Amino acid sequence: MRIGINAFFLKRPETGSGQYTRHLLEALAKVEPANEYILFGPAIRDSRFAIRNLRKLWFEQVSFPRACRGLDLAHVPYFASPLFPTTPTVVTIHDLIPLILPAYRGSLLVRAYTRLVAAAARRADAVIADSQASKRDIVRLLGMPSHRVHVVYLAADEKFGPVKDAALMEAVRRKYGLPDRYILYLGGFDCRKNVATLLRAFAHLRRPADLKLAIAGRLPERDTPFFPHPRRLAERLGLEERVAFIGWVAEEDKPALYSGAVAFVFPSLHEGFGLPPLEAMACGTPVIASDRASLPEVVGQGGLLVDPTDVDGLAAAMEGLLTDEGLRAELRERALAQATKFRWEKTAWETLAVYRKAIRDGG
Repeated sequence: MRIGINAFFLKRPETGSGQYTRHLLEALAKVEPANEYILFGPAIRDSRFAIRNLRKLWFEQVSFPRACRGLDLAHVPYFASPLFPTTPTVVTIHDLIPLILPAYRGSLLVRAYTRLVAAAARRADAVIADSQASKRDIVRLLGMPSHRVHVVYLAADEKFGPVKDAALMEAVRRKYGLPDRYILYLGGFDCRKNVATLLRAFAHLRRPADLKLAIAGRLPERDTPFFPHPRRLAERLGLEERVAFIGWVAEEDKPALYSGAVAFVFPSLHEGFGLPPLEAMACGTPVIASDRASLPEVVGQGGLLVDPTDVDGLAAAMEGLLTDEGLRAELRERALAQATKFRWEKTAWETLAVYRKAIRDGG
């Protein structure tokens, strides 16, 4: 097969779509090297926001489908397939958060773009969803026939595994100013990530001063309803000494950071998949996650699921993990077992099956 890939996000590894595109391409090349994977990206050099967006739109809707004419298939690995495809087309829709959560609907122009790509997705020969939860959203909100939406789970990078090197663990703790015992959060600060509830729950814990909540990631520049600043809330809750804002974490440090945590907590209100809890489980870290959207599929029996709006329930889950070594040991084993169900090679094989079906149906 000769497959054209929209590579718009390939050089933006800080984005979920960028990580997905890179890992998928590497896995596809490994499991089916006989195929030809042709990458297409726009030449956007203008720094002006409006011009960049117009050129991105032109690339998605005009340049990319033109470039794919004559190929066996086109794959757009994010929610932006062409309205007028020139070849059988597959689009991956990671989530429909702009259609589900009012805070994410954006300006009139953003909403117009969302309507455009929603209409385009309906014309694709196949849609890939990251989870059954996302598939349900796609069928319900886009009116897609269920048989054209295929669930293909993502996976954690192979580098994520239990770190047992004590010297390395200590070096990473020192680098980020962490004590021996810490609870970890990593995963962004927009409002659906629900970090405020995590802070309020942590404030309820009856724990010694040597336990800290480590909050990783680049903090918002301003405190807004969409990006509530967690440091401001921590100060209001009197948690200045108990919360460590450790900033951006280097990729090579993440396995040791996960492995050293007493628990990883991820109270997100909505996810299309949810890589951070899977990465934590792959490292054998006990996980507490939201019981919403895709997270029960990802976490399964590998962690504790809680109502992300229940401050007391989240605090009780953390307290239980901190005080029950047997529960922590059990969850470590269950986490590792659950994480083995997700592999990029499996993702690639299942994606190839969708490609072949799209070619048969669209040819």
